[in-house]
Amino acid sequence: MSVYRGTAQTSAPQHGPRPLPLFLDMVRSETAASPERLPAVLEGLRRYQEAPRGRVRRAMPARFRKRRARLRDYGGEGPPVVFVPSLINPPFVLDLTPATSLVRWIAASGFHAWLVDWGVTDPRDRDMDVAAHVERVLEPLLAKLPAPPLLIGYCLGGTMALAAASRMKVAGLATIASPWRFAGYGAAARDIAALWESARPTCDQLGVVPMEVLQTGFWRLDPARTVAKYEAFAKLEGDRAAMFVALEDWANAGEPLTYAAGAELFERFIGEDLPGRGLWRVGGVAVGPERVDCPSIDYVSLSDRIVPAATAAGLAARRDLGAGHVGMIVGGSARRQLWEPLRDWLHGVAGGREPGQSKEEHAP
Repeated sequence: MSVYRGTAQTSAPQHGPRPLPLFLDMVRSETAASPERLPAVLEGLRRYQEAPRGRVRRAMPARFRKRRARLRDYGGEGPPVVFVPSLINPPFVLDLTPATSLVRWIAASGFHAWLVDWGVTDPRDRDMDVAAHVERVLEPLLAKLPAPPLLIGYCLGGTMALAAASRMKVAGLATIASPWRFAGYGAAARDIAALWESARPTCDQLGVVPMEVLQTGFWRLDPARTVAKYEAFAKLEGDRAAMFVALEDWANAGEPLTYAAGAELFERFIGEDLPGRGLWRVGGVAVGPERVDCPSIDYVSLSDRIVPAATAAGLAARRDLGAGHVGMIVGGSARRQLWEPLRDWLHGVAGGREPGQSKEEHAP
């Protein structure tokens, strides 16, 4: 299996969960009541660490650049569609393997597809918060295209795409598993706030928020699943095992966030819910779904632990999915649940047939 890992990473993905000591502590805690599970979890971990990695595909060409970010050209004929990934984890989950590349599939479906690559984090950019990434990086990249693009934002990338669509002309906006109303995290927000409080002094000194801090926050949202998937991997073979390795390499890779971006995410978004309360400003301008004047749609997972359904922005249209945060992008039902409906929505917008309010649910 050939896997795209991009060119922006400063080092190869660690072949093991990051941070490994915390993962092992979590394993001990989650298997304490059922110690017979421990050998399978550790066997899964060993198999992952020792698994052969496929050939790494070269990143697509960067046609436009702004600061450390690149706009990578995936080709195709038709209106421009720009995929905006999260600042957290690398962008290549949207182009993971030839068989699970949403970007390439859209490029072959009548569109000219582009992917934002946020590049290598520079500690000298410590004061670049999320809003600054929208104003100073994303918007200038989009402005280089010959026509207003259709924007597709994934996870925090959808939050940022929505902000950009509030401030500039775009042809349409689709967000996928993207948080906006951060109060929807509920009690989990307190655990995340405690994590940030303990990590903040070190992050302040470094000028960045390391991937290990962010990964720890994800694990706290669902520790049982994190351990169980390694237990299950001990028995996987063939393509399913290769896909697990590819996804875990993605999850354990990624650049750190700038300090300001991490502080805004943890304090202003998750802590104070500025976007959900209509108080987030980008370049001095208030942003939010009510300021998006193009066709727009939320793709929302009903089983997502990373971005709960309650955090969705509430755009003009919404489609509920029964796949998880990553499964909706690369899972076995991704094409039926997300890819095809998204393609059809894009064609409707590009053809001048603005989709109306809709909601379709698929049971997990």
